[in-house]
Amino acid sequence: MQFSSKKPRAVTDLKAELYSQPLQFYAQPPLENISLSEFESFAVDRLKLLKTVENLGVSYVKLNDDYLKKLDNEIRTLNFPQDAKDQTEKRRKDHISHFILRLAYCQTEDLRRWFIQQEVDLFKYRFRKLDGGEKLEFLHKNNLQYNTISAEEKDNLREKLTISSSAASGVKVEEQDFYKVPFQDALDLVRTRKVYLKEGYAYIPHNEIVTIVLNDFRTRLSKALALTARSLPAVHSDERLQPLLNHLSHSYLGQDYSVQKNVGKISLEQIDSLAGKSFPLCMRQLHQALRDQHHLRHGGRMQYGLFLKGIGLSLEQALQFWRMEFIRGKVDADKFDKAYAYSIRHMFGKEGKRADYTPYSCMKVILSNPPSQGDYHGCPFRHSDPELLKQKLQSYKVSPSGVSQILELVKGMHYQLACQKYFELTHNQVEDTSFSLSHPNQYFTESQKVLGGGKDVKRETDTLQRPQENSAARGLTAAREPAVDESQHLAEITKNLETDFQDA
Repeated sequence: MQFSSKKPRAVTDLKAELYSQPLQFYAQPPLENISLSEFESFAVDRLKLLKTVENLGVSYVKLNDDYLKKLDNEIRTLNFPQDAKDQTEKRRKDHISHFILRLAYCQTEDLRRWFIQQEVDLFKYRFRKLDGGEKLEFLHKNNLQYNTISAEEKDNLREKLTISSSAASGVKVEEQDFYKVPFQDALDLVRTRKVYLKEGYAYIPHNEIVTIVLNDFRTRLSKALALTARSLPAVHSDERLQPLLNHLSHSYLGQDYSVQKNVGKISLEQIDSLAGKSFPLCMRQLHQALRDQHHLRHGGRMQYGLFLKGIGLSLEQALQFWRMEFIRGKVDADKFDKAYAYSIRHMFGKEGKRADYTPYSCMKVILSNPPSQGDYHGCPFRHSDPELLKQKLQSYKVSPSGVSQILELVKGMHYQLACQKYFELTHNQVEDTSFSLSHPNQYFTESQKVLGGGKDVKRETDTLQRPQENSAARGLTAAREPAVDESQHLAEITKNLETDFQDA
């Protein structure tokens, strides 16, 4: 596989420059030949690493001791660069594998969102492992010229900097540099009140500069994925790569909870009961709003409707459910059929472009389409006022200590971890749950598993996995190689990928 260029000396010089630093923004694509087997192994290892980053991010507070220890072990196991001492070969693998997954994960908005989030978390972990000198060198090499304030200005603002910067107190203010940047470049720090604001500028202590760097990395990566997506037709013309990339992109999703694989799971009569014991808080909130107001806006209908589709509501049941509820309000049956029934059929792939829409993941709920006044969709842990969230949790009989634990996680922006804690508290789980929560329908499945003693869960999981595996196998079988040995190797890749991701 050749990425680009045919100039060995230029490639050698570029490799020396690229891999001289322990961290990079991945601005320069690889310029060398690699074998198909190396392409495969690099991609699989990178995806394993990113899936570990995702699972740890919803199982632990990011960057706490347990998180760091487990991520250290996984990086060491997969032979990726761990610190500044790791040299060329590990950095080469890191560089090439990143660009391979760009090809696989640039295809849709959901894939790009997932890939960006995991890469940003991995970058944050690596940046924090650099010492002060290495961080400054990285900033300079990437033209991130943030100006430090003078000693005189720092002395004048000493008291305010001490109060506003959570990590700075007393003499520490004098010992570290502060950067003066436009406040819009530090919105995360402004939102969490970690910096001093004055005349449109944020004063950021050196130890918080990672937030600015992460925003820059996220922006660059987002733009790069959009550009990569434009090149996909050329990549897909290579029959060796298209099925492999498609399989890689499907591997993070796991169960997609589409109705075709789960139809008939529940009846309309069960929904109220299930909402109280097995719905995640976001769906319980939507269900309650629908019952109280007999209406939901489009964002709420999409989020809740796809969730219900995923747990087993058929199209006929969905039309009956929404019609019965809406006509209890200000919508008569005729208006419902004209204004709302089409969107429900569209949701099930029976209208328009006939796409089979799948339920929203936690990441999509948290990051896209935030609710406005009068909306009930979104993630309550992310989008609700803390006081209102507290009242809601209390009304659902969550213990005072449990409420405090959840609010502390929300304060630290650990929204999925807060939802997982809510699961533990409402299901009387004394020990930590054995899964990493990433999807509202996963919450429902795990709840039913706990409440039902695990009956039929394995059979349902097998049913969910098998169509995806068969589909991927069909896609890979359809590829035809001009040479017999390449065809055999592709078959081996298929087998390996099935093994690696069957239980992912």
